[in-house]
Amino acid sequence: MAKFDRYLLSQLLVMFGFFALVLVALFWINRAVVLFDRLIGDGQSALVFLEFTSLSLPKLITTVLPIAAFAGAVYVTNRMSGESELTVLQSTGTSPWRLARPVLVYGLCVALMMSVLSHYLVPMAQSQLNQRENEISQNVTSRLLTEGTFLHPTEMVTFYTRLIDEDGVLRDVFLSDRRDAAQGVIYTAAEAYLVRNGDGTTLIMVDGLAQRLGTADNRLATAKFRDFSFDIKGLMTKAPTGNKSVGNMITPDLIGDWDTISANTGEAPGSIAEELHARFAQPLFCVIAALVGFATLLLGGFSRFGVWREVAIAFGLLISIDGIRGVLVDIVRADAQNWPLLYLPSAIGFLLVIGMLWQSANPAWLHRLRRRKAAT
Repeated sequence: MAKFDRYLLSQLLVMFGFFALVLVALFWINRAVVLFDRLIGDGQSALVFLEFTSLSLPKLITTVLPIAAFAGAVYVTNRMSGESELTVLQSTGTSPWRLARPVLVYGLCVALMMSVLSHYLVPMAQSQLNQRENEISQNVTSRLLTEGTFLHPTEMVTFYTRLIDEDGVLRDVFLSDRRDAAQGVIYTAAEAYLVRNGDGTTLIMVDGLAQRLGTADNRLATAKFRDFSFDIKGLMTKAPTGNKSVGNMITPDLIGDWDTISANTGEAPGSIAEELHARFAQPLFCVIAALVGFATLLLGGFSRFGVWREVAIAFGLLISIDGIRGVLVDIVRADAQNWPLLYLPSAIGFLLVIGMLWQSANPAWLHRLRRRKAAT
C-alpha cells in the first residue's frame, strides 16, 4: 500500500501540473490580450507589457489551482477505475478511507502551494503592480501619443490628434481643458509638438485658436495664435502615498490590531477580516476540491457508459460550495466578528466527502435497514 500511495500521489501531481499549466496558459492569454491592447495602445514598451503580465501571474494561479486540483483528481480516479486498478484494490479489502489517503496528501500539497501564493507572493506582486500602474499613469506624454482617438489624461481634460507624423509632429490637435470651474477652454491647432522642459513636458501648438467660455456670464472669447505652449505637467496626478491597500499586505502584517490597520489603510475591519481569513480558507478549499472529485467518482463505481454523470455531479457540488463562499463574503465584510463563516464552505465540503466515503464503504446499509424494518 505504501507503493500504491506513492504511485497514486505521483499520478495526481503529474496531472495536476498538466491541468494547471494548460489553465494558466488559457487565462494568461486572455489577460495578456487585454493588457497588450491597453499598454501598447498607451505607448508603453513590450518590456512593460511583460512586466505587468508577470506580476499578474500569482493572482491568476490562485484562481486556477482549485480547478486544476479537482481536474487532476477526477482524471486520475476515472483512469484508474476504467483500468480496474481501484476495483482490484477494493476487492482485496482496501477501504475507501484508505484509498483516499494519497488524495488527501495530494490536496495538502496543492494547499501548501496556495498558502505560499496567497500569504506572500500575491500581496507582494499586487503591491508592485499597483506601484508600476501609478508610475505609468504619471506618464502623460505616452498617453497623448495615440492618433485618431479622444483621450482623457484626467477627468476634466480631453485630447485628440488626427495624425502623428514619423518625426513626431501632431497634426490637427484638439485640447479641451475644463479643470477651472469658472471657465472652460478649447484649443485647436494645425500642428503641435511635445517638448521636454526639464522634468516636465510642454505641448507647443502652432497656428491655432483658443476659445474661452465663462460659466458665470456665458460669454465666449476667441483668440488666434501662431504658437502657444501648454504645460501638461499639471495633468499629472500624484500617486496616493498615504494609505496602503489591505490586499497588498502580506499575512503577518494583517495579524494584529484590526482597528490600527483600518486607520492606516482606510479599510473597514470587516474587509480586513475577510482578506485575512480568505487566505487561510482558500488552501482548505483546494483540499476539498481534490477530495470531492475523488469521492464522487468512487461512489459512482464502474460503468461502461462512462462517468460523465459523476463528473457533472462533482463539478456541481464544487460550484455550489464556492457559491456559498461568495454569499458569506458580504456578511463578513459587514461585521468582522462573522469571520468563522468563511470556513463554512470547507466544512460543508468535508462533511460531504465523509458522507460519500462512508457510503462507498457501506453500500448496502440502506438495503439492510429496509430489511430490518420489513422484519419488524
